[in-house]
Amino acid sequence: MKLSHWLTLFALLSAGLVLWSLREIIIQLFAGIVIAMALCTLVEKLRSKVPVARPIALLIILLGILLIFSLIVIIVVPPFSEEFQQLIVQLPNAATAFSELAEGSFKRVNDLVYGDYQKGMIGQQILLNGFNVFPDSSTLAAGVGDGIKKIIDLAGNLGSGVLKLLFVLAVSLMVAIQPASYREVAILLIPSFYRRRARGILFDCGKALSNWMVGVLISSLCVALLAGIGLSILGVKLVIANALLAGMLNIIPNVGPVISTIFPMSVALLDEPWKAIAVLGMYIFIQNLESYLITPSIMHHQVKLLPGLTLTAQFIFTIIFGPIGLILALPLAVVLQVLIKEVIVHDLLDPWRSKSQLHEFS
Repeated sequence: MKLSHWLTLFALLSAGLVLWSLREIIIQLFAGIVIAMALCTLVEKLRSKVPVARPIALLIILLGILLIFSLIVIIVVPPFSEEFQQLIVQLPNAATAFSELAEGSFKRVNDLVYGDYQKGMIGQQILLNGFNVFPDSSTLAAGVGDGIKKIIDLAGNLGSGVLKLLFVLAVSLMVAIQPASYREVAILLIPSFYRRRARGILFDCGKALSNWMVGVLISSLCVALLAGIGLSILGVKLVIANALLAGMLNIIPNVGPVISTIFPMSVALLDEPWKAIAVLGMYIFIQNLESYLITPSIMHHQVKLLPGLTLTAQFIFTIIFGPIGLILALPLAVVLQVLIKEVIVHDLLDPWRSKSQLHEFS
């Protein structure tokens, strides 16, 4: 290799190390861009209905968001906060009840199969093994309590979190005010022969993100509404808290719906064991309804993502960026899919394939 090749390789490795060290800032910038895209989408919707200047439209959107947020804080947050605290307190009790129920069920099954387990050596051994599978109820409850305490302690570290949130909001507002200017700054970093094409690709990325955000918002509202109605019909307590959690966690595909099921099942288990099974069946029905009816209906213009690719993106981005990578895995995957489709497939692979075919025919 020539010296220029070594220098190029060294520059690429150095750039990769710099980007890796700045990955936390990069994911925060991306979060700001996602929020800015949401604001831009709302601004364009408003300007298509009312012919006003962009700054005025953005101001109206921000005031509307502030008004909605204030109403949520006044109307929804107090009952949600109270019910969520009760939910957290009841989780250790639910874990204890589940352990006792599992142990009792195991004993009954063992008695049916082996007779009186105290008189049968085989039954006794299997029973002991069953008890080893199900931890002591007090130990399990203590473990759940310690885990919740750690989560609360982690959430209590607000200093750096507030600064990061302010940074993300500042980036989103600056980009939303002048999106075209920031887009041109990004395009200047691209070689001149590819800038026109890059503008189209960035537009496609923005359109895909906008479609995804609108679809996820409507889907989450539908999930929260269906969960609230279902829990009310089953007579499960803490309906508001569980319904809002189902809607918010629906943003995180695969993982979020599983986590949202734990809370209502825990509350139902303390009331009646059959309700916990009914809640599980109801949530499975809601998620299938959301996956196969609601989401396809409202996201027919969205970039289609295969479930396997979504799960892989969650795993990879969580390892690279941490918890925020899990939350932003889907928008990251949407953008990457557009980039791979347009840059690698259309601009690199398709022309190469065409040249190969032309060479074969010649």
